[in-house]
Amino acid sequence: MTTREALISGAGIAGATAAYWLRQAGFAVTVVERAPSPRAGGQTVDLRGAGRTVVERMGLLDQIRSMTVTQRGIAWVDESGRHRAEMPVEAFGGRGIVSADEILRGDLAAILYEAARSDVHYLFDDSITALEQDQDGVMVRFEKSPPRHFDLVVGADGLHSVVRRLAFGTETDALQPLGVLNSWFTIPAEIDLDDWYLMFNAPQGRVVSIRPGRLPTEQKAALSVRSEESFDRSDIDAQIDLLARRFADVGWEAPRLLRAARTAPDFYLEPMGQVRLGHWSHGRVVLLGDAGYCPTPLTGLGTSLALVGAYILAGELAISLRDATTPGDDAAIRGAFERYEGLMRPYVEQGQELPPGGASGYAPKSRLRIVMGWTSMRWSQRWPMRLLMERVFSKADAIDLPDYEALKLAHSGA
Repeated sequence: MTTREALISGAGIAGATAAYWLRQAGFAVTVVERAPSPRAGGQTVDLRGAGRTVVERMGLLDQIRSMTVTQRGIAWVDESGRHRAEMPVEAFGGRGIVSADEILRGDLAAILYEAARSDVHYLFDDSITALEQDQDGVMVRFEKSPPRHFDLVVGADGLHSVVRRLAFGTETDALQPLGVLNSWFTIPAEIDLDDWYLMFNAPQGRVVSIRPGRLPTEQKAALSVRSEESFDRSDIDAQIDLLARRFADVGWEAPRLLRAARTAPDFYLEPMGQVRLGHWSHGRVVLLGDAGYCPTPLTGLGTSLALVGAYILAGELAISLRDATTPGDDAAIRGAFERYEGLMRPYVEQGQELPPGGASGYAPKSRLRIVMGWTSMRWSQRWPMRLLMERVFSKADAIDLPDYEALKLAHSGA
């Protein structure tokens, strides 16, 4: 039987995990990535709940834990740096705002990439330009590589997914903004954090935060502001100028962060938003992770959704295609996509529920709301508010993760 061919757009966490599991399902996998190499660095992401189970089934949990970032928890500070509220890692059994297992996005992606790279063909510094579907698959055209035909295409290419745009329509049809601009970047480790993730709220919905990095010489910074202002995504200097105007009168460490942003190697600015679609597949094209159901950084569940989604997608494809009579059986592939969505959608819907207060809770506009936020965070660890917060933090476990025998059989050649 001819080997089934799968193309994944995006070599990040979702794409690398899908590459690993689709190989387990018996596919010949190609990954196309716009960047010239695997993207290093980035901010910390949470490894929790069912997402942790997925990497454990990949045999990677110990390796990942050897690369996690040491953090005592999150603390909200005033302009002098005094802690006004704290949530230690232990407060909710390692499942709180700062989880027991936090790793830099680039470190996690690199581990996942290495787990699959010997069996996966990567096209770096390239991107998809057109998708043309037929009964037998998808003809894909690239910016640089010659056209190729695949049995299916997976869009795991993030919030501004090329695959979603080509197969599902314009970005405005899918992306629901939250009215918050959020920047992330790396700075020299010149601030004594004492291993805390420190957050400072200023009126007018402005947030300054700094957290430990994995290396002792660097820290991870963020500047966020309640705004719907548009900006040129290709002009970094103009983006930093925008933040400099909005944070001009903000104290604490904001001036230092604005200076550091000018020379940061990884600065980026992004409007916070959720991706919401009525369906995640169109013919032989399917969406995964942020491309299909970005929950925003406020939920802390983007990584879990990506890991779990990749595992379930591959598992359902393995079941459908194990006994198929042709390599690219159309009905089998479409049936697998439908079951993937049926299993994932309830999990995604819970994962996209914003924490109490949503954007207003994260970036309050008035000083009174800032003080009320400190009080709320202190009380959240006590009865009865603790019960509500425990439900919020349990969403990462809110799925009965299948144990796909078909993946094991495909991998063993049975």
